[in-house]
Amino acid sequence: MRDLQSPEFFIAETRAWVERAVIGLNLCPFAKAPQAKGLVRYVVCEARDAEGLLATLVDELNRLAEAPPTQTETTLLIHPWVMNDFGDHNDFLEIAEAAIEQLELDGIIQVASFHPQYQFADTQPDDIGNATNRSPYPTLHLLREDSIERAVEAIPDPAAIYEANIGTLELLGHAGWDALLQQCHEDAIDAPDAAPDLDASAAPPLDRRH
Repeated sequence: MRDLQSPEFFIAETRAWVERAVIGLNLCPFAKAPQAKGLVRYVVCEARDAEGLLATLVDELNRLAEAPPTQTETTLLIHPWVMNDFGDHNDFLEIAEAAIEQLELDGIIQVASFHPQYQFADTQPDDIGNATNRSPYPTLHLLREDSIERAVEAIPDPAAIYEANIGTLELLGHAGWDALLQQCHEDAIDAPDAAPDLDASAAPPLDRRH
């Protein structure tokens, strides 16, 4: 039986979410090209605390900054064992921004976030629009600033993306979104194993908080 708490499974489920939700629902028009070209780095951090997550984040920021865009366009840092509370995860973004400044990467790389409990400001937890940033596991998205600028320039009205996403999700509804996430989970169960990228200093897995 497949280990549903393995790094391979976390990556497979996140990859399925990118394919079915982010790309499949066109929630991010910029996501398809790097995914199709194999330029998205999926990495699992197995840290159990903020310090461990920060250490892995710093490593990944440096790695992305040093890698050519033709090798790695963007990084999804999946951290299933820490920051499972969205408030904690959201607060950690300030730490992430400070790390970017300390590494002198401001204006070069930025960090966005996805979370199973993601909630935009001035919304209710059950607002379907929150699903645009809801991922199977807490995830930090490392993006190149110049890639964002080029992508935005190619879209006539970038602000219209959010409105289109809301319309898409309202048509899908909560039941449809839940079914999509369940399909991502099943895709991951059926996916062939692949060697994951890991935080080498991580401790062995513990029961994950749901």
